[in-house]
Amino acid sequence: MDNKIVNGSIFGQLLLFFFPILFGTFFQQLYNTADAMVVGRFVGKQALAAVGGSTSTLINLLVGFFIGLSSGATVVISQYYGAGKADKVHWAVHTSVAFSVVGGLVMMVVGIACAHPALVAMKTPDDVMGHSMIYLRIYFVGTVANLLYNMGAGILRAVGDSKRPLYFLIISCFVNIALDLFFVAYLKIGVAGAALATILSQCISAAMVMVCLMRTKDIYQLVWKAVRIDRRMLRRIVRIGFPAGMQSIMYNVSNVIIQTGVNTLGTDNVTAWATYGKVDGLFWMMISALGISATTFVGQNYGAGRMDRVRKGTSVCMGIGVLLTTIVGVVLYTGGYLLVDLFTEDAEVRRISMELVRFMVPTFITYIAIEVLSGTLRGVGDAWMPLVITGVGICAVRVLWIIVALPVRPHILTAAFSYPLTWTITSLAFVVYYYCFSRLRRFNLKKYFRLPRF
Repeated sequence: MDNKIVNGSIFGQLLLFFFPILFGTFFQQLYNTADAMVVGRFVGKQALAAVGGSTSTLINLLVGFFIGLSSGATVVISQYYGAGKADKVHWAVHTSVAFSVVGGLVMMVVGIACAHPALVAMKTPDDVMGHSMIYLRIYFVGTVANLLYNMGAGILRAVGDSKRPLYFLIISCFVNIALDLFFVAYLKIGVAGAALATILSQCISAAMVMVCLMRTKDIYQLVWKAVRIDRRMLRRIVRIGFPAGMQSIMYNVSNVIIQTGVNTLGTDNVTAWATYGKVDGLFWMMISALGISATTFVGQNYGAGRMDRVRKGTSVCMGIGVLLTTIVGVVLYTGGYLLVDLFTEDAEVRRISMELVRFMVPTFITYIAIEVLSGTLRGVGDAWMPLVITGVGICAVRVLWIIVALPVRPHILTAAFSYPLTWTITSLAFVVYYYCFSRLRRFNLKKYFRLPRF
């Protein structure tokens, strides 16, 4: 098995792996962006606030936990694949798929049952509530397909194949856009049409990735008769993935609290916050792709015992992150108004959205170390300290800021400031831990400090 990830050029292999994931993340982002764009133009700002505001935050809270949990499967499979252990790869793949089906069914029930009380708790404006309820309940019907796609794509990326998940997303994304226009613009069924378009598209992408896994002749081939949960393998996957899942929950719980605070500022601010959340997606899809690349590259090289490549790969990822963040920042700062105009024609919403863009974009640079270093640490199986660092540095501080500062100065930028504040604190913590205390440390300060074991 000629595995270029553990033998080829580090910079070249990272870029070859990164760009398909980046474009794939772009098309995945385009799912919700298309929903928001179509309903914003053809239904109104209340529908846009529903699709891009509280509903998006709640979806990320539930689905994000499972995707974080499933990252354990990506790490396990990449390590076993890098080490050439065919039997371990086989059981990891089939346990992961079974876990996706079970997790999807549970999440569907929980999502539908909890939609209304969650929206009420988040103080969703009355004129947005009806749209939000419809969108959420339809969206959660398609959760199994959503999780199957994400798990299947994670398996392919774990073995170094980042191209085919991209192709599947491109196809399903264009299907989603076409169905959005058909259901919302032509049939005029509002946010229900946007939700239907999304889940039908996710079913298509899930089917394609499952067929791909079934047809491969490599050691990660999927055989449905063998799909079952192996308890030992599940424990290993959960042991690595659970901290990432909890990390996602903490991120999203803090975002729920921020969204709740924003909801008290009125519909214009809620809509502008939702619009900005779509505009800055250009940065998030880039940095997310870089984190996935770091985890897979590090996982395979760690499994193959190539520690030199692990450390060099992390440095290269940091350099790529700085370069691309600078480029994305310049594009958004100077041309963000073009993206804002795609979502709304409301003058006040446009003004607030651009105020957010100009304030937030220059601070993106403070987030890079969080994504790259946490991805690297997960790749070597160190998932608990990233959980602790983000739990304190991002989530606790962010919640404290919203509780204390927003009532004193109830302004959209007060809520927004919680992001760069916590990114800076957490980045510094990650740098110190990675270089001084982790198993990849460059400086041995453990003899001076004792850290708790997790």
